[in-house]
Amino acid sequence: MPTPARLVPVPALSDIAEYTYAATVEPPARLVFTAGACPLDADGATVAPGDHAAQARQVMANLETALAAASARLTDVVKTTVYVASSRQADLVTVWQVVRDAFGDHEPPSTLLGVAVLGYPDQLVEVEAVAAVRNG
Repeated sequence: MPTPARLVPVPALSDIAEYTYAATVEPPARLVFTAGACPLDADGATVAPGDHAAQARQVMANLETALAAASARLTDVVKTTVYVASSRQADLVTVWQVVRDAFGDHEPPSTLLGVAVLGYPDQLVEVEAVAAVRNG
């Protein structure tokens, strides 16, 4: 069944970004809002302290798990916000590459932010998402 979401390319804006600039959701659709996925293992411990890429991989695995619990997939995501606890642009790029790889050819609109601190000890990465799935 096709997704109710449509990613909207905007030719008037730069194509350097590895995401689309807009998305639409057509009814009938069910929206799924995730909490920020964190780099925690099943026991609640922060994985890979100090390693942005490894934490981003855990975050994306946890995001997929949360979406699946709501009967959604990464390809249903219409918006993400990616938080990186760093003031270094290189760290943001490292995390972004992992997030982009997880989405494959699906390029939902996204915001990438460097922040001072995140909620768990040693946490460097968090990703929240909105997905749209067909009702039925």
